[in-house]
Amino acid sequence: MLWRMAEPFRVGLFVTCLVDLFRPTVGFAAVKLLEDAGCIVEVPKLQTCCGQPAYNSGDRGDTKAIARQVIAAFSGFDYVVVPSGSCGGMIKTHYPTLFTDEPALKEQAEALAARTFELVAFLADVLKTTRVDACYTGIATYHDACSGLRELGVKEQPRRLLKTVAGLTLKEMATPEVCCGFGGTFCVKYPEISDKMVTDKAADIAATGADTLLCGDMGCLLNMAGKLSRLGTPVRVRHIAEILADMADAAPPIAAAREKR
Repeated sequence: MLWRMAEPFRVGLFVTCLVDLFRPTVGFAAVKLLEDAGCIVEVPKLQTCCGQPAYNSGDRGDTKAIARQVIAAFSGFDYVVVPSGSCGGMIKTHYPTLFTDEPALKEQAEALAARTFELVAFLADVLKTTRVDACYTGIATYHDACSGLRELGVKEQPRRLLKTVAGLTLKEMATPEVCCGFGGTFCVKYPEISDKMVTDKAADIAATGADTLLCGDMGCLLNMAGKLSRLGTPVRVRHIAEILADMADAAPPIAAAREKR
C-alpha cells in the first residue's frame, strides 16, 4: 500500500558515480519507485560526485568545491534522494561540517542535509510505502552497508519492503552488519585487510544458501560481487532498488557487468 501526498513532492535524484558508470539500471529503478509513489523526479545535469573520495583522503579543498556544486545543483527540491547510503551519508552527515568558517554555505549545507534521504529509507519513512508490486523468485540475503546503517539508520526499512516482494524469501547472514571491506579508499590503502574482510563476507554469504545477494550501496556490491565471482560462488548480486522496482532482469548480474568493463 502506498501513501500519496496531497501535492506531489519534487524530488532530485542524486544518481551517484558508481550507478552512473557501472549500473544505470539502479537509477532507472529509483526513478520508477519514486514515480510510482507519486513523486515528480528530476535528475539535475549539474550534479557531480558527492566528494567522498576526496573527503576520505583529507582533501578538504576539493571536497568543499564539490559540495558547493552539489548544493547548487539540488537547490529548490523538496527532497534529495540517493540510492546509496554512502553518498547519502556524505551529504547528510558530512557536508554541514565542511563550512564552519562560511556561515551562509553552512546554512545551505544543513538545509540540503535535512532534505536528503537514502532511497529505501525515503520510501519507507517519508512516503510511508508499506509494500511494492514486484516479483522475484529466489532466496536472498541482505548486506547492511556501513554508511547507510551507521550514519543514516537504514536497517529495518529494506527488510520490510523486501518481505512484500512476491516469491522472495529472505535469509539473514550471521553477520549482516559487518563491513565488506570496501570502504571507498580503504580498499586501496589497505588491500590485504580489505581482501580478508571481503573473503570472510563471501563465506558468510555462501553459508546462508541464498542464491541472491542484495544491498543498497553499489560500492559494497561491486566489491562483494568481484570476490564471489573470483571464488566461483554462484550468487546473483543485485541492488535492492532493482528488486523493489521489479527490474531484476533489466540488466546482467552486477559481477558480469563489472567484468565487461
